[in-house]
Amino acid sequence: MPNPHSHQQNHLLAALLPAELDRLAPALELVALRLGEVVCESGAPLHHAYFPTTAIISVQYVMESGAAAEIAGVGNEGMFGTSLFMGSQTTPSRATVQTAGHGYRLQSKALMEEFDRAGPMLHLLLRYTQALSAQIAQTAACNRHHSLRQQLSRWLLLTLDRMPTNDLVMTQELIAGMLGVRREGVTEAAGKLKDLGAINYRRGHITVLDRSLLNREVCECYLVVKKEFTRLMGDVKHRQPAATAAAGK
Repeated sequence: MPNPHSHQQNHLLAALLPAELDRLAPALELVALRLGEVVCESGAPLHHAYFPTTAIISVQYVMESGAAAEIAGVGNEGMFGTSLFMGSQTTPSRATVQTAGHGYRLQSKALMEEFDRAGPMLHLLLRYTQALSAQIAQTAACNRHHSLRQQLSRWLLLTLDRMPTNDLVMTQELIAGMLGVRREGVTEAAGKLKDLGAINYRRGHITVLDRSLLNREVCECYLVVKKEFTRLMGDVKHRQPAATAAAGK
């Protein structure tokens, strides 16, 4: 029976040159990521980087009061653990599993050995970090200036981009925690999207019925983040053919 899991399911791993992936492959461990699992607690030592394939990791900033809000999401387009190669063994953010699934876990030592080669992977990860920073900055601006319905639409669209299905296993209470707002606000915003025919929801599930309606309701922040990641992947998707051509000269 064929293995349903592959490094190619994560866009960053898929963009590695064959020699890079060959060096990392023995250290890449396929792990199941359960809904609500804490991948890393705020301020705790970070021992692994995570490359999600079918799971989504929510990166949240935690206040002293215990309140938290999502500052970024990480799915099959990227990785969690950029602080490892940015000079820190810890992160001020908490990372929890937003959508259950799988991903590849890589020990920090193996990641840093490849990063310190100062080869193509270094440039790839720095470009990803730039795109992730853009997502964090845009999220902060969106949460300050746009309506909750626009924020919810952005969040739903970004989640859909990382999933093969339109059915999200997600409670409104969990979404409220991600967005850092009251559950009643999410209920009202979701109700308006339901009345428009964009979504339907039942306990623990949200189904997107018409993505075009979400595109109409969302603020510009979704496209800003989308374009930045598209630019990133557009820049790296030709790396393997180019390297192969160069090696043949």
